[in-house]
Amino acid sequence: MAKLSLFDKRRRRVRTALKAQRNGRPRLSVHRSGRHIYAQIIDDAQGRTVVAASTLVKGAKAIGATADAAANVGKELAEKAKAAGITSVVFDRGGFLFHGRVKALADAAREGGLEF
Repeated sequence: MAKLSLFDKRRRRVRTALKAQRNGRPRLSVHRSGRHIYAQIIDDAQGRTVVAASTLVKGAKAIGATADAAANVGKELAEKAKAAGITSVVFDRGGFLFHGRVKALADAAREGGLEF
């Protein structure tokens, strides 16, 4: 078996902990690249994405790899989630550390009305 990177170890540890806390709530999954940030709310029971937002989408309020852009993605995702009837989620940061853009997205989603 190949040795796992620190990122992969963190991702597995986070996902395992989320399975214990989930209680039927959908998962807010975040992916961060060098240029963009992506977030989606996934219903794992049905295996489908309910709502999604990113800086990549045309018409996004902010484009790029900044904390402000991530905050706008979080606000947009919270608005879409409210429209879809979702108020409570579990936050899946993947293998990313909870600071910078990931934290900005999470804080903005909380301000927008999502509970996690």
